[in-house]
Amino acid sequence: MLEIDFKEIITVGMVLFAVIDIVGSIPIIVNLRSKVGHIESEKASVVAGLIMIIFLFIGEGFLKIIGIDVHSFAVAGSFVLFFLALEMILGIHIYRNEEASSASIVPLAFPLIAGAGTMTTLLSLRSQFHTINIVIAIILNIILVYIVLKSSSKIEKMLGENGLGVVRKTFGVVLLAIAVKLFAANVKGLFV
Repeated sequence: MLEIDFKEIITVGMVLFAVIDIVGSIPIIVNLRSKVGHIESEKASVVAGLIMIIFLFIGEGFLKIIGIDVHSFAVAGSFVLFFLALEMILGIHIYRNEEASSASIVPLAFPLIAGAGTMTTLLSLRSQFHTINIVIAIILNIILVYIVLKSSSKIEKMLGENGLGVVRKTFGVVLLAIAVKLFAANVKGLFV
C-alpha cells in the first residue's frame, strides 16, 4: 500500500529545496549562461531528477555492499547538511567549483542540483520518510528547478542581489535546523 502523506511530502520537499538551493544558485546559473550561452533547462532538470531517483533506490544497497548502515550514513549526512547550511548562512564556498565548458549536465545537473549534499540528504531522509513521498518531493523540486532555470534572469532582476542573499540565508537556517534534527534522530541508532 502506498503511504502518501502530504505533510511528509512538504517536509521532504522543503529539505530538498533548501539543499538543492536553486534560487541561491541563480547567480551561478547566470554566470554559466554568460560563459556557455544557452543552457538546456529541460535536459538539466530531467538528468538531475533521474540521478536523484536512481540514487534513492540503489544508494542503500550500495551502502550495504560497503558495510555502512543507514543510521551511520544519516549521521554523516547531517554533518554535510550542517556544513551546507553554514555555507549558505555565512556566504562561504566549501563544496562547489563551477567552471565548465558545457553547462546543462555538468556542472548544472551534477553536481549543482544533484550533488553530494543532495545524495546524502536523500539517503538520510529515506531513514525517516516513506519512499513514495520522497519521490513525489523530488519530482516537485525538479519542476521548480526547471521553472527557475527557465526564468533565472527574470528572477535575478526581480529579487536583486540583496533579495537572493535573504532567500539563501533563510533556507540556510532552515537547513541547519533540519541537520540538527536528522543528527538527533539517527545518532541513537548507532549505539543500538
